Amino acid sequence: MEPPLAWTLQDLPSLKNKRIVITGGNSGIGFDTARVCAEKGAELVLACRNLGKADEAAQKIRQLLPKASVTTMALDLSRQKSIRDFAKRFIADYKSLDVLVNNAGIMMPPYELTEDGFESQFGVNHLGHFALTGLLLPVLEAAPSARIVNISSLAHRFGDMNFENPMFEGGVGYSRTKAYGRSKLANLLFTFELKKRLAERGSNVMAVTAHPGLAATNLSRYLETYFFVRWAMPLVQCFIQSADMGALPTLRALGDPGVESGDYFGPDGFRQQRGYPRRVGSSKLSRDPQISSRLWTLSENLTGIRYLGMDSPRVSA
Repeated sequence: MEPPLAWTLQDLPSLKNKRIVITGGNSGIGFDTARVCAEKGAELVLACRNLGKADEAAQKIRQLLPKASVTTMALDLSRQKSIRDFAKRFIADYKSLDVLVNNAGIMMPPYELTEDGFESQFGVNHLGHFALTGLLLPVLEAAPSARIVNISSLAHRFGDMNFENPMFEGGVGYSRTKAYGRSKLANLLFTFELKKRLAERGSNVMAVTAHPGLAATNLSRYLETYFFVRWAMPLVQCFIQSADMGALPTLRALGDPGVESGDYFGPDGFRQQRGYPRRVGSSKLSRDPQISSRLWTLSENLTGIRYLGMDSPRVSA
């Protein structure tokens, strides 16, 4: 049962002595998550594609919180080499990691490929974080009770998994919304499969998911190319909550002592669009164990990452 009162920042305990990596922590929900974590005493690493913007975000946090511990590191989730380089550097610099927040993402761009030939939304939103998580698993397991927090979306409900053409090869059948929904569905499938495999391994790491509802972030910049979206934006703004409210499900997932592996958090309002964070349900497809297992195998084959101790050889950066 959920508590009768709304979960707020007052319910988030101290994060002192917790080391937290946030991908895309320089803006939007990632930045608000980082700011609150710093306020609660966490040691932060902002892992961002644009190091200049990451440094600006870190400086902004330090201006608000002079005692904040904030480091920035370059990480481009559209490039598998960048992910491996980041993991090597992180493992060399740090012996353990308490929380990995897989927050960065792109939303509904035109069809394009990553450096490694992946459809960009699937490549960044899912495969990038799949690879990063696998590479950082040794330092996560070195912490007393680490958490992996994957950020999904309401859009997962209109996603599907077409294993015959998972990345719209050649742009065939590509739709910005369909590809985004698929990538966000993949985030949930990945979480639930990871939870199962961690449990089978007897790992102390939890895998949880959160979504922000309808929140104001810069992810929607590609949508503004649609005339209808530009026309309707003033009306839509009435239903969109702020980025700091959108960050609450992530903050609950990473810090609430009552969280269990496999939990999914989203807003408690109408259709999970806005409000305070609670445990929420996801689509039937997202909880299909056969689909999640197939996606795991596909992700291993595409990235070359084999998770430590999960019926596979040791992960190598």
